[in-house]
Amino acid sequence: MPSKNKLLSVAEVIDQPPIIKSSDIGAQKKSVIKQIASNNRTIKLSPSDIKELKNKSIHLSGPLEIEALKNQIIHQDMHQVLDFLPDSFIDVAFLDPPYNLSKQFNGNSFKEMTSSDYEIWMESWLSKMIRLLKPEASIYICGDWRSSAAIYNTAKKYFHIHNRITFEREKGRGAKTNWKNCSEDIWFCTLSKKYYFDVDAVKMKRKVLAPYRDNSGRPKDWQDNGDDKYRTTYPSNLWTDLTIPFWSMTENTDHPTQKPEKLLAKIILASSRPGDLIFDPFLGAGTSAVTAQKLSRQFVGIEIDELYCCLAHKRLKMAQDDSQIQGYEDGLFWERNSGQNHTKKHKRKINLEKDNALRVQS
Repeated sequence: MPSKNKLLSVAEVIDQPPIIKSSDIGAQKKSVIKQIASNNRTIKLSPSDIKELKNKSIHLSGPLEIEALKNQIIHQDMHQVLDFLPDSFIDVAFLDPPYNLSKQFNGNSFKEMTSSDYEIWMESWLSKMIRLLKPEASIYICGDWRSSAAIYNTAKKYFHIHNRITFEREKGRGAKTNWKNCSEDIWFCTLSKKYYFDVDAVKMKRKVLAPYRDNSGRPKDWQDNGDDKYRTTYPSNLWTDLTIPFWSMTENTDHPTQKPEKLLAKIILASSRPGDLIFDPFLGAGTSAVTAQKLSRQFVGIEIDELYCCLAHKRLKMAQDDSQIQGYEDGLFWERNSGQNHTKKHKRKINLEKDNALRVQS
């Protein structure tokens, strides 16, 4: 049992045996909640934000040329918009539709269907998107274990399916009568067999647990950075380095299914060049648009909810002053929680060396 002097986390407070006094639990829980509130970086919308941002989105009532669409958010039902969009303008389509679950999205609801009905629903909009894609376009479709079969069955009618990426949700969703659900899928497809893919743009930096040296004593396939030892590797289709946005992250919003900017950065860097256009018809709080802007790409997004459109606009405005993507530094993707720690250690080491040099000079 932790000592009474230790500040317990909310989870620890709740999970403690009943021998701890309820008054102690209450005091510690209030202290933790107060600490969380002071560090909460969740992006919120004020009334003045909504007033300023709600008119930034556009509404289509007829066809529009691509130059007028670039870097725009369309506040509209996707089904009303697709027929108005031009041919062959998309380099990368990021599709994050509602999973086949009953869920509320800020007043808009999605009801669980049979798998066959979910396929029919997917085909109702995916079939309209084919003409919008450039011949060498890449398509990424998100889902979970329930919807992945329907995604595969629908996507194979139109695309070349190259891979299924599985990414780990750091915390997952608990269950007492089943395995904890802590993964989601992303299907990687292309319109043709010829497509762009830059694997060198998405290399990863991992800590080496058992570093190996050659006969000369030199590091083999890893770098010795003093206290830490790292290896640069190519990414696999199993992504375990992502952190789902939460209250202490500057990208966090109240959107219930927000994807990390780091996830979008991997997709965008691998499958597009600077200046290419990223299309997202389920924009939500704008992660794909924000990440595209940070990585010097164009975007077009569609979102049915006005407040989510406003959130996306606010994040785009914030990104003009801060283009950092958590977990992506110096052109490399770092393991979860390691990149910033490495940067801090490196800065401390440099500062210490400077201090020592000044002492020697004096």
